[in-house]
Amino acid sequence: MTARTGAPGLEVVEYTDPFCPWAWGSEPRLRVLHRMLAGAARHRRVFGILFDDDEEPAPDPAAETAWYARYLAEVAGHTGAPRAAVLGWVAASSRPASLAAAAAERQGPEVAERVLRRLRETVFVQGEPADSPARVRAALCGVPELDLDRLVAEADSAEVRERVRRDHAETRRPVPEVIGLRADGPHPGAAKETEDGHRYALPTLLFHGPAGRRAVPGWRPLAAYLAAAAAVCPGLEPAPVELSPEERRLG
Repeated sequence: MTARTGAPGLEVVEYTDPFCPWAWGSEPRLRVLHRMLAGAARHRRVFGILFDDDEEPAPDPAAETAWYARYLAEVAGHTGAPRAAVLGWVAASSRPASLAAAAAERQGPEVAERVLRRLRETVFVQGEPADSPARVRAALCGVPELDLDRLVAEADSAEVRERVRRDHAETRRPVPEVIGLRADGPHPGAAKETEDGHRYALPTLLFHGPAGRRAVPGWRPLAAYLAAAAAVCPGLEPAPVELSPEERRLG
């Protein structure tokens, strides 16, 4: 079933990263949002590169891993998302996974969703981040309907690399309303300060429509996303979907 809308032109832009724990925790409600807006919204995913290749390695990798494992446990305490019992290491880079996730979009939305979820599971279920091309390939073996050889080739193509480069840059041009944002909650989503400016907190969703723009950053309930969509697209009627008991708790 598709959503019904009285005003065309709704676009949803999702700033994310395969290895972001808040994005992992938000995945169930974002899946429901996509179902409710199916047919009424264009969805565009932007990979912000939370862990980049040019970052200095930690002087004590074991201590960094222990600290980050505690952080993941804290985030999971808020989101209720699964987490690995043991984290093997902190990802050296999320760029290889982002390139693979971007390349997967060329094989259709269903394959793209399976690929992104599998990449996230390497961190949050298995505790072994797919942070290199070889680990990405190993992680994606057996994904249903995925042409893995094609994905590996396209992930290394100039077109996909340029797309991810643009994603990285776009994530570091946040809209003014999320800079200095103050709100309640464990992850209100204020833009993060960087050496040369700011980047979106992950995940952040931007809703663009005939009536303007709304930003919904950080850890938010499903109702906040639906309210933003309705605000920018008057007359929008999200499709009624049958929710599981778990999905009904998403807010």
